[in-house]
Amino acid sequence: MTFPTVQVNQKNMMQGEVSEVERHSLFIGKASANQGKVLSVNTQTDFDVQLGAEASLLKSNLLAAMVNAGQNWTAAVYVLADDETNWTDGARKAQETQSFEGIVVCEPIKTKAEVSAAQTFRNELIAKFGRWQFVALTTALIAEQAWSDWETAMVALQDTIAADGVMIIPAIWTDALGKLMGRLSNRSVSIADSPCRVMTGALIGDVTLPTDKDGVTLQLATLQTLEKNRLSVPMWYPDVDGIYWADGRMLDIEGGDYQVVENRRVMDKVARLMRIRAVTRIGDRNFNSQPQSMASAKMYFMRDLKVMGKATVVNGVPFVGDIMPPKDEDITIAWKTKTEVELYITAQPTDCPKKITINLMLDLSNPGGN
Repeated sequence: MTFPTVQVNQKNMMQGEVSEVERHSLFIGKASANQGKVLSVNTQTDFDVQLGAEASLLKSNLLAAMVNAGQNWTAAVYVLADDETNWTDGARKAQETQSFEGIVVCEPIKTKAEVSAAQTFRNELIAKFGRWQFVALTTALIAEQAWSDWETAMVALQDTIAADGVMIIPAIWTDALGKLMGRLSNRSVSIADSPCRVMTGALIGDVTLPTDKDGVTLQLATLQTLEKNRLSVPMWYPDVDGIYWADGRMLDIEGGDYQVVENRRVMDKVARLMRIRAVTRIGDRNFNSQPQSMASAKMYFMRDLKVMGKATVVNGVPFVGDIMPPKDEDITIAWKTKTEVELYITAQPTDCPKKITINLMLDLSNPGGN
């Protein structure tokens, strides 16, 4: 016989939110203060105190990122020592205390090997920590060159490189990198929005167009050539005030899924969420191959996709989510053995008009005729 008892167990069903890392980036560069340290910064930070009063690429790009991101911007900073040339050591140190959506290297690259190293580091973070972080690199300003020579040098940096987690931002201005990173961190828009979205607003800060050694001002033709060669550049529209951005190009191969930064960001977010959800189901026999369990698992893994796909309509104007609302067939669960299961998950981006064609027709019919 059993002595009468009552036991109450509080079950954790893992229904809570996962901490967001989107829009939170690690900036790496040289400065005179706090060398070798990881700093947390936001819109209230005095960068002259944290990084020294001297001008630096790191400080100028942080300031550009802050003003272009706007409210509630946060970031981390690793300050390279004067003799420190390998930024990946600092990035590894920063991983000990924080996680990031992107790593922003403010010191100019000079070789293709540096681009390949950035992709290698992204893959290292995925392998070691299950962290998906893209890397943004920049170049040096135009030197005593003609635009054609500078254009050739910029294009050579990406030639033959396959790096779907890396983007190169040519230094049209000293803080071009920061301007783009701030635009991508702006909380008034979605991570699924392209930086080319005009309604996000014009770039904030000094956007005076540079000149080459002959005094020729930068032209759209040069920027178009760079963009076609997978470099991420600003642009403008004749008769429209302001300087904007073109596509956020990644160094994915021709025909790849991740040629633009918004696709990279969305799928990196999905990967982070799904990894956490999967970890909580390890060893849970309630997740099995029975039909009822399979249906429950689909609902569980689809929860975050539904949040990402949630749209809002205000005064008849739709505001779409990060992805299209998921359908039941977007998740397939396949049990390979009694202990190994695979999930296939599809996330569909919404349409985005990057090329608009308007066809006009003249109606000369006689309103009073037959």
